[in-house]
Amino acid sequence: MRLLKHIAFLLFFAQYSLAQQPNFFSRSEIGFTAGTTFYLGDLNQFKPFYQSNLAGGFMYRFNVHSRMTLRFTGIYGKVEAYDRDASQPLLVNRNLSFESPITELAGGIEFHYFPFQFGNKRYKGTSYMITQIGVFQMNPQTEYNGELVELQPIGTEGQNENTGNANYSKYQICVPLGLGLKLSMGKYFSFNMEIAIRKTFTDYLDDVGRDTYYDPAALLALNGEEAVALSNRSLDGNVMGRRGNSSNKDWYVYCGGMITFRLGKGNNCPVIR
Repeated sequence: MRLLKHIAFLLFFAQYSLAQQPNFFSRSEIGFTAGTTFYLGDLNQFKPFYQSNLAGGFMYRFNVHSRMTLRFTGIYGKVEAYDRDASQPLLVNRNLSFESPITELAGGIEFHYFPFQFGNKRYKGTSYMITQIGVFQMNPQTEYNGELVELQPIGTEGQNENTGNANYSKYQICVPLGLGLKLSMGKYFSFNMEIAIRKTFTDYLDDVGRDTYYDPAALLALNGEEAVALSNRSLDGNVMGRRGNSSNKDWYVYCGGMITFRLGKGNNCPVIR
């Protein structure tokens, strides 16, 4: 009987010890974020938060240790810009505009500048750096004759598969890079604020890639009247004007706040000072 008591005690102690160890669930967090997105490119080169739009999404984190976290995120937002808001007369005369929904999935790492642990008063807050790689879907559109028109299928810069000049894809790669702050709100919750700029490898988030306008007669023959009308919308109708800047790619930014919570009990991840 005494032997059975010893075995039961050892089993209970082993189970209790394992429950207190860091495990997949105690190291995992999920969270929800809300914030804004805005765009930097041919139609907005210098204005942060210009025409920013409400955005939101989710996050999953796995805390490797107190200084590094693996993270996977998804956000949905919208970006837009209008030449009519420009301060330079040449850009106002160009008269281009666009808006595009953005759906992004990304994964990467989060490096904490200071150790961080849930519920630990000594390590309750830190700033952090974000480095990820992801894919996003865009769909540039503009208003034409009172309706919102998708620009990618129209081929405003002479894109036509029959000529070997295939159109750009609505699915693109991005590299989110940013900074954030997080604060523990007890053993299971944290509050975060972060901003991250997305480097992209496309110049067509705004449907503007060429330096100059495509020849209107050739564009009419290739893609029709709508392509000609939406390619050059300049107020003075100058076909020799500048359309965009092919040397720079487009960027977009997400800035927001987030609440996350741990999925399980058990000890925190190890502390790395």
